[in-house]
Amino acid sequence: MRRTGPLEGRAAEGPGGRHGGRLEGRVAVITGGSSGIGLATAHRFVREGARVFITGRRADELASAVLELGENAVAVRGDASRVEDLDRLFAVVADAGLLVDVLVANAGGGPPGGFAEVTQEQFDATSDLNFRGSFFTVQRALPLLRDGASVILLGSAAGSSASTRFGVYAATMAAVRSLARSLALELAGRSIRVNTLSPGPVDTPALAGAPAAVRARAIAGVPLGRAGRPEEVAAAALFLASHESSFITGVELFVDGGAAQV
Repeated sequence: MRRTGPLEGRAAEGPGGRHGGRLEGRVAVITGGSSGIGLATAHRFVREGARVFITGRRADELASAVLELGENAVAVRGDASRVEDLDRLFAVVADAGLLVDVLVANAGGGPPGGFAEVTQEQFDATSDLNFRGSFFTVQRALPLLRDGASVILLGSAAGSSASTRFGVYAATMAAVRSLARSLALELAGRSIRVNTLSPGPVDTPALAGAPAAVRARAIAGVPLGRAGRPEEVAAAALFLASHESSFITGVELFVDGGAAQV
C-alpha cells in the first residue's frame, strides 16, 4: 500500500458537507476514545473534517460515543494493552482501504497506591496499559501510517513530578515521554512527527470517581486553581495533529494549568 501521494480513500468533505477543517479528509485513530479526553478529541477531530476510528473496552460507552460523533466515526471494541486487539483495530482500518494520518495513543490510567501497597497485578496492569499499550499501538500502526503522519502519545504532568500515591502511574508516564523522543528520531526519515501531550488534572470520569481528598490535592497543585476541561486538551491535540505544528516533533506539550511548570 502506497503511503504518500493523493488522498486515496479519504473523505471528500467533513460532517454535513462542510469544507475547510484543519483535518479535512484525514484519517485519525484514537485509542481510549469512548470517554474523557479521548472522546473530546474525537469530537474535535470530526468537527475539523477527520474520519475517526475510536477504541474502548466497554461496549455501551463505545455505542454511545459513536452516536454522538456521527457517521464519520467508527468504533472498534478492544483493550489497548492487548496486542491482538490492536491488530484487530488496524485490520478494520486496512480493510476500509485507508491509511492513518493521525494516531493518538490515548488509552491510559492506573489506580492509586503507596509503594508498599502495590501488588504485582496492579503494577503489570498499569504498565501494560500506559507504556506497553503506547509502544505497541505505534508499532502495530506503522504499516498504515502515512508518511508525514502525526503521532501523539498521551502522557501526564505526573510523569515530571514525584507522587506518594501514584508512583507506578507516574513512572509509566515518564516512560511514555522517553518513548516519544526515541520514536521521533526513528520515524523522522518518513517525516512522521511524534509528540507527547501531557495533561494535568482534567475533569474526566476518572477524576470525578477519585476520593474527594485526592481530587482536592490534585487541584490544589494547579496555579490556575481548577481542573482542566477535556476540550482544552483536545484543542492541544488538534494543534499537534494539524499542519500548524509541522516543524514540531519530540516535544512534550503540557496542558496542566501550570502544575508541572511553576
